[in-house]
Amino acid sequence: VQLVESGGGLVQAGGSLRLSCAASGSTWVINVMGWYRQAPGKQRELVASITRGSGSTNYAGFVKGRFTISRDNFKNTIDLQMNSLKPEDTGVYYCNTRSYSRIDSWGQGTQVTVSS
Repeated sequence: VQLVESGGGLVQAGGSLRLSCAASGSTWVINVMGWYRQAPGKQRELVASITRGSGSTNYAGFVKGRFTISRDNFKNTIDLQMNSLKPEDTGVYYCNTRSYSRIDSWGQGTQVTVSS
């Protein structure tokens, strides 16, 4: 599975950004799609995920109520709508897929910078 992200950038605190991720290749093996982020000097952490089948979502506590993940199974894409952004949301955001056999694929990452 190959993943291509888009939509990162620079935004002021309180603003919004929308990230998109397009999957290609062996997309039929995908079970879960999601977004992770990594801030400088910190470990990569889950932001949100969504199952391809039922559309069940999972959010990290620090984004609940601010971010929304959605999917389009026909286009093999996921989006992450990020509202009320905070400086601590700054980092590189990575698109991830996990297959039914628990194999992970990663995108190249897109930078999100929130200025105070």
